[in-house]
Amino acid sequence: MLVKIKKLDSEATLPGRGSLAAAGYDLYANVKEDTKIAPHTTAKIGTGLAMEIPDGYFGGIYARSGIATKEGLRPANCVGVVDSDYRGEIIVAVHNDSDVERTITPNERVAQIIIQPYLEVEFEVVDELRESERGAGGFGSTGKQ
Repeated sequence: MLVKIKKLDSEATLPGRGSLAAAGYDLYANVKEDTKIAPHTTAKIGTGLAMEIPDGYFGGIYARSGIATKEGLRPANCVGVVDSDYRGEIIVAVHNDSDVERTITPNERVAQIIIQPYLEVEFEVVDELRESERGAGGFGSTGKQ
């Protein structure tokens, strides 16, 4: 699949994979200097890139396991969505879950993007839903004896 990318800054780094089988493509911070993120706050980190994602797909923005587990940094919305009709800069809202200040450095890998298909659906309002074994049980109701 071809995804067109526009560099909004000549210094921006194109997404790359850590291995041939990696599903995610790393997104790099396009910041000119170190960016501090105070504990339990969020900073918007630009990538310097815009994408033309094909129709029927979206870009899912996910945490990178290393920066999440070692630094306590993750996308603020947990999973970001870049719609196929969005043409602006891809920005990652990075949240600091730790109790100490963290730093994003220029060209640091801050998240990963996975290009994913989605289904277009229509919603129909009904008076009743079909019965199921689970029913309305939620929030940990399955698997309990």
